[in-house]
Amino acid sequence: MTTQVYGFYDECLRKYGNPNTWKYFTELFDYLPLAAIVNDSIFCLHGGLSPSIDSIDHIRVLDRVQEIPHEGPICDLLWSDPEDRDGWALSPRGAGFGFGEDVSAAFNHTNSLSMVARAHQMVMDGYHWCHSGNVLTVFSAPNYCYRSGNFGALMELDDTGKMRLTAFDHAKNQVMEGSTKIVPDYFL
Repeated sequence: MTTQVYGFYDECLRKYGNPNTWKYFTELFDYLPLAAIVNDSIFCLHGGLSPSIDSIDHIRVLDRVQEIPHEGPICDLLWSDPEDRDGWALSPRGAGFGFGEDVSAAFNHTNSLSMVARAHQMVMDGYHWCHSGNVLTVFSAPNYCYRSGNFGALMELDDTGKMRLTAFDHAKNQVMEGSTKIVPDYFL
């Protein structure tokens, strides 16, 4: 399970002394939506597109109430990444796909969307446009894993739909007298 591999399980054990909180969160995660459409034009999701999904209607009929499978459209929406290529390719991550500009342009056109907004990949400036403006990656974790030196970013839309991207640096370490800095064991 992803939450165990990436440290959420261990963090819950350390903070709460037992796995109950982790268990409740993982049950909740199975009910969260896979994507959202903002202002009828921005397709928001964690990862990227799927070769199994041509239209938003295909996402609406997926059985979301389940753990994330290791393959298939739900997996793809969470793990796929845009690439500088045409078409589709297997992802080097071992889950999801790499998709090209032709794929994102066709998806946006078919679904009358202006863009895909996603996260899932660290980018040094906190956000990165690709595929001729069809895809925007917004990564909100600055100095990822306490060592990457990247900025984080936020995307905001005002009432008129005007977008503002704000990049920010990580908070500087502040050690209080008498405190001990503990780095979780899942960070290298």
